[in-house]
Amino acid sequence: MISGEYSYHDDDPLLGPMVRYLRGHPKRVVFPDGLDIRVLRAAAELVRLEAVAPILLGHRATIQSLAREHGIPLDLIGIVDPESSHDFDRFCELYRKVSRYRKAGSADPREVMRLPGYFAAMMLQYGYADGAVGGNQTIPAAWFRALQHLIRRLPDCETVSSCVPLRLPGRPDLGSGGLLVLADCAVIPVPTVAQLAMIAVESAKVAAALLREPPRVAMISFSTRGSVSHPSVQKVTAATGLARERLRALRIDAEIDGELEVDAALNPETARLKAPGSPLRGRANVLVFPGLSSAHSAFKLLECTGRAESAGHQVLGLARPAAQISRASSWSTVFAAALAVAMRSVAYRAVIAGEPN
Repeated sequence: MISGEYSYHDDDPLLGPMVRYLRGHPKRVVFPDGLDIRVLRAAAELVRLEAVAPILLGHRATIQSLAREHGIPLDLIGIVDPESSHDFDRFCELYRKVSRYRKAGSADPREVMRLPGYFAAMMLQYGYADGAVGGNQTIPAAWFRALQHLIRRLPDCETVSSCVPLRLPGRPDLGSGGLLVLADCAVIPVPTVAQLAMIAVESAKVAAALLREPPRVAMISFSTRGSVSHPSVQKVTAATGLARERLRALRIDAEIDGELEVDAALNPETARLKAPGSPLRGRANVLVFPGLSSAHSAFKLLECTGRAESAGHQVLGLARPAAQISRASSWSTVFAAALAVAMRSVAYRAVIAGEPN
């Protein structure tokens, strides 16, 4: 067992089922910033649990020295130094093609591929890894930029967005046994109707992959069922209808309702009073907020006052699963984020590649 502020238990309501499932479907997750004690702890725990095959990017000897200093085993953990990798020249050539196709300018491919975020994104795009977790040693924009530059978008996704899976200790009455997915907490400041609908649909996919039960999506507003008349409320209502059509077209087994206040989304008694007949019945497990300000504030409030534990910002809208973690994240967040992208990879391959789920 790895020492630290968190330790995994098989009865963890979110991570326990994920670990047990991934033991039969292990996936490779690359960490671009491998020289980080939090990443080393998370990687060692993932290997101990036989759930994920971690790949750390960085100077091998330096990573090994840090691991020895903290008594962390590196057995079965892959370490790749991008510049000395056998794939470096091939990735440079692939980047030349991507760069030319996307008119990305005249940046030297070798300089770009020396950046661990870009090397990790290239590994993900071309099948050298099944998922990626980054951002722990850089600003979020740099990691998102690498992903958007090199990973193909999903059809009908005009931009990337994000959602945050959260565990709420001591609150099994909320969401799915204390599990909630919040969106978009990191990317789009003021989403359009179409973007808000896209966020709802892609967050529902993540919830289905992680929770292994049908998503129940609440489109959040300061109004419930027309209790307030305002253009921002109308936008949420329109996005709800658009997302419902998209979920139906994709044959995703999910319930969605909006506009709803948070209490009408999460409290059954309040839902009966404010939103009678709502298919969610106050049991939403996905909360889609109308903008980044409200979503990010709700996420941080739950972290600071409700002891919520996150699985990182899961990046939405790309054809490969990735997550962004903050520079202040605990190693438990790194660990949970890796499990989440691995679970999403299983779901991706089941849909796109026809593998059994």
